[in-house]
Amino acid sequence: MKIEGTLLVVDDNKAILQAVETLARRTFAKVVTTPRPDDIPALLRAERPAVLLLDMNFRADINSGNEGLYWLKQAQKASPSTAVVLFTAYADVQLAVKGMKEGAADFVTKPFDNDELMQTLVRAAGKEASGKRPDSGTPQMIWGTSPAMTRLQEVVEKIAATEANVLITGENGTGKELLAKEIHRLSARSQAPIVTVDMGAVVETLFESELFGHAKGAFTDARADRPGKFEAASHGTLFLDEIGNLPYHLQAKLLSALQQRRITRVGSNTPIPIDIRLVCATNCDLPRMVASGEFRQDLFYRINTIKLELPALRERKDDIPVFARHFLEKYAKAYGKEAFELMPDACMALMEQPWPGNIRELEHVVEKAVIMADKNELGATDFDLSHAPQAAIAGADAQTLEDMERAMIARAISGCEGNMSMAAKQLGITRQTMYNKMKKYGL
Repeated sequence: MKIEGTLLVVDDNKAILQAVETLARRTFAKVVTTPRPDDIPALLRAERPAVLLLDMNFRADINSGNEGLYWLKQAQKASPSTAVVLFTAYADVQLAVKGMKEGAADFVTKPFDNDELMQTLVRAAGKEASGKRPDSGTPQMIWGTSPAMTRLQEVVEKIAATEANVLITGENGTGKELLAKEIHRLSARSQAPIVTVDMGAVVETLFESELFGHAKGAFTDARADRPGKFEAASHGTLFLDEIGNLPYHLQAKLLSALQQRRITRVGSNTPIPIDIRLVCATNCDLPRMVASGEFRQDLFYRINTIKLELPALRERKDDIPVFARHFLEKYAKAYGKEAFELMPDACMALMEQPWPGNIRELEHVVEKAVIMADKNELGATDFDLSHAPQAAIAGADAQTLEDMERAMIARAISGCEGNMSMAAKQLGITRQTMYNKMKKYGL
């Protein structure tokens, strides 16, 4: 089902223009792109788009974001009914928040996630149609009806408004990042950004630069001052995902910043106060890592004021149809198809699966079913459950090299009890390569 409206995309990066156009034309009736901001007034008057996706920086020698704010005002003058979504790098998040205060509907950070980008644009189009401002750019949590999730929801509603540090635990694919975003959405900091850092993917030599920022001239190619993730999350929430994969020698640097509530950019001697709410997540057994000397006990206590554990999908089977219907609706809209009905035999088949990849794996299976469907009533045979990871883990015959690779990665993760660094070392690949493959295979 397409939105009866036009999307105008303005960005000086032609690769981004092409990528967004390819993605968005499935949802919007018309997509217009231009790399020149000077075209904005004329295109707004001619096209009257529902949404304008506007880059905040256009000149290579200027990176202040002020161009985006200027063109936001021009767009509001030329077409007041058009919802403006700002497109920005994480370093400009504070400017994007300022832009929202000046009338922008929302903002999206680069590099962008396809689903989040489209959800933001669709929300903005709804705002344009209804004349109302969306309450948040953060997708809401799907809680389900299982007793475990009901209890968890009650705890989250109690602690969200506090400033307590939160540690979220659970297997891969259970929705830890989404829960972190829900805590942020319900907090007093919801109008400021939530900034996510995948600690397993941060290059060790760039750790301080990524989190604390750097000063101009601090190292080769440091041509300008750059704020780090702590500053980008100012007055908001800093979400440190895969905290258990942070090397031991870097844990002291993180602990120092959290204890002192200030950071110092690489190459600078000027301390900068920080004001963040900290949420961390891991699938590792941190108490065991503390006992074995792999994780600092003082850092563990610092991040573990409130612990929330997300149950595996196999432990809340009654929620599987809830998620399946949600993903059916999501991908029916994304691929421009009519609404689907989940038949009883399909519910039973999905509930019988152990889902070692949890919600993420279920989502991939449902998406494939939507793509391949030629009817609107989906039964058990419409879902491809033949390549489920549990079969590979159990040692079933793998028919392709990809099946074998998937099985090896799954076995390594299981054998290392979720320790990604150890699993990657065992496989002879880097952590980033393993993360890429996990995403590819839905692990």
